[in-house]
Amino acid sequence: MLQRHIKLTFHLNNIHQGLMKIKTKMAGLGTKPNERKYPGFSQEKEGKWTGPFLFIHGADTQFGLKDTWNKVPEEKRDWKDEVELTRVAIKAANNLHPRPRFFVVCGDMIDAFPGRRNYEAQFEDFKAVFKELDPEIPLVCVCGNHDVGDQPTVESITKYRSNYGDDYYSFWVGGVFFIVLNSQYYKDGTLVEDVKKEHELWLDKQLELAKTAKHTVVFQHIPLFLESVDEEDGYFNLCKKDRDEIVGKLKDAGVKYVFAGHYHKNAGGFDGNLEMVVTSAIGFPIGEDKHGMRVVTVKEDKIMHSFEDLDNFPKSVELK
Repeated sequence: MLQRHIKLTFHLNNIHQGLMKIKTKMAGLGTKPNERKYPGFSQEKEGKWTGPFLFIHGADTQFGLKDTWNKVPEEKRDWKDEVELTRVAIKAANNLHPRPRFFVVCGDMIDAFPGRRNYEAQFEDFKAVFKELDPEIPLVCVCGNHDVGDQPTVESITKYRSNYGDDYYSFWVGGVFFIVLNSQYYKDGTLVEDVKKEHELWLDKQLELAKTAKHTVVFQHIPLFLESVDEEDGYFNLCKKDRDEIVGKLKDAGVKYVFAGHYHKNAGGFDGNLEMVVTSAIGFPIGEDKHGMRVVTVKEDKIMHSFEDLDNFPKSVELK
């Protein structure tokens, strides 16, 4: 009898260890988008409304920006402060009730451009720290300019896809449709015209699907605009020609929410029913904004959001 008990205990321990290995493997970048989809978030599984939920919208963890900003030579830069702030953000997400359905980082995961000194080390640290994210909270990465370069190439896009998965894709959660764009194709896609065209054709097909969703939300790195759809072109927004075209497409498809980062400050505005939401940085905000991220509450009739600084992040959110 004792021998049978020992064998059963050993067997159960092996099962538990196996499950823990699976969870560890799937945490953070253990799950990546592929074939323009995010595993586990299919329309078949998640295409119907199941009630209110929340997600975390972060941006610009950007390991290394602080030293870059302060003109520290490349060989002397470190990013321990950004790593620690990201660790605080992950802990806040893990402790939030109810559990977020996912945690999205809207671009510039690290500061070093592909091929530059510190790129590989910063990426390895990003991958390592996000293993601390609860395996039940998928990590959704959005491609930023530092992730593929200000002027992306086939090589930099290939590198991104190898590290993070697809640079544009869509997924469903609880009847809500999410579209992840690579805004760098709009900012400067001159060296990847064929890839940019594929992105455009794909988006047109996604916007047809958007008409069947409870809500459709777009994620991108560079904002369409910071305050007004008519504002002047600048580094922190898309040029007016591309902006007008994209905004027109989104509004025609009934899209009401676009979330972005890049600005390292909180900003945003409306163009009719379309809301542009710009979230400040987790890693290194510019100006008076604090390190933080946005809690987004999805209800049947609307989507609401609030920026929360990391020092005073809530423990719970009311969904009703």
